[in-house]
Amino acid sequence: MGAPAPFSSRWVPLPEHCRLLDDTDVLPGGFRAAGVAAGIKPSGGTDVGLLVCDAPDATSAARFTRSGTAAAPVLLTRERCRLDAIRAIAVNSGNANAATGSMGLQDAAKMQGAGAMAAGVSEDQVAICSTGVIGVPLDARAVVKGLAGARADPRTGGAGDLQRSIMTTDLFEKRAALAVDLPGGTVRLTAQAKGAGMIQPSFATMLCFVQTDAVLSAETADLLLSVCVQRSFDRISVDGQLSTNDTVILQASGASGVVVEPESDAERAFGEALDALLRELAVAIVRDGEGSERIGRVVVRGGHAASVERTARAIANSPLVKTALHGGDPNWGRIVQAAGMAVVDAAPLPVDVSIEGVQVCVAGQAIGHDAEDLAARVRGPEVEYAVGLPGDGVETEVFFSDLGHEYIRINAEYTT
Repeated sequence: MGAPAPFSSRWVPLPEHCRLLDDTDVLPGGFRAAGVAAGIKPSGGTDVGLLVCDAPDATSAARFTRSGTAAAPVLLTRERCRLDAIRAIAVNSGNANAATGSMGLQDAAKMQGAGAMAAGVSEDQVAICSTGVIGVPLDARAVVKGLAGARADPRTGGAGDLQRSIMTTDLFEKRAALAVDLPGGTVRLTAQAKGAGMIQPSFATMLCFVQTDAVLSAETADLLLSVCVQRSFDRISVDGQLSTNDTVILQASGASGVVVEPESDAERAFGEALDALLRELAVAIVRDGEGSERIGRVVVRGGHAASVERTARAIANSPLVKTALHGGDPNWGRIVQAAGMAVVDAAPLPVDVSIEGVQVCVAGQAIGHDAEDLAARVRGPEVEYAVGLPGDGVETEVFFSDLGHEYIRINAEYTT
């Protein structure tokens, strides 16, 4: 599957007060970025990046993986960085610096120090991110040298270089730039993300950096990022695998002078723009999906939050459902099976199932439908499944990729 046009999914509309900018390489005012090849990736190419916010009073917010085996960069950033005042991000791809023990923490600290020198800020304002192979020592010397090289070319713009510095098995770039009309004026909102495999709700295998020239308090940035991550990166699955390195960082330079006050129309409008941007990137990650041919969205409704959530995840992560999606096979029995696996000891479960608006099961029983019409509907690039459980009042969604031969090839040969 090739790179999708921005906001081409029917599931992620662009808000009316937002305009998609053609030049995604230009960052908002107050930001600069660079990327260099430091020899970390065995395949070569850009693998060390530096993002800098030059505003001394910049604000920020961050979210990280919930993995019990979180990587050294995540541990160090959470423990040693001022998460509400991040001025710079130093990143590498090709090596996750995960499961590397005390040496990995030392290497992450060296990376943070080099990033601080390159950006001209204090170490506690530098976040560290890594992505790539787990369990291999990081060549910290190469990363430090790379960051010094990135410092020598701190161009205005550079979002493309930053994007390429974080890509691993990604088949296409995932970035977007918006102009957002707020009551006090227009601000820019840009983001770059990576991710294609090891993706699971409860965050995903990904990095995402978001920049804006709006004036945000740290509290507002944290609130908006929390809500929007829950509706985007927490709602995607490629293979049900939780990563060690997930990081999302939002930085606000304030260069536009447009203030986003708490509980204001501006906060609502900015939040809608951020929500749309992160959902767009989340769906792009699923669409990449390491060989994905099509993507699905499962919506589960019912009366119990726990069972609704379990059912949505069971369907999205089922290899039977995912292979049927890959083949364009409307085998809805796999949906019923996955629902029953999530809601045990409840037989007979009166589950309802619809695929692309075609009702195929009511209260646990098959109903007549046009099989040829349904088969044609599931061969498109996006397929929606709706599942109803007993009760009313709770609804959740998960976006997921299919599972095909290319995913197996990529992951079978990942380190060889």
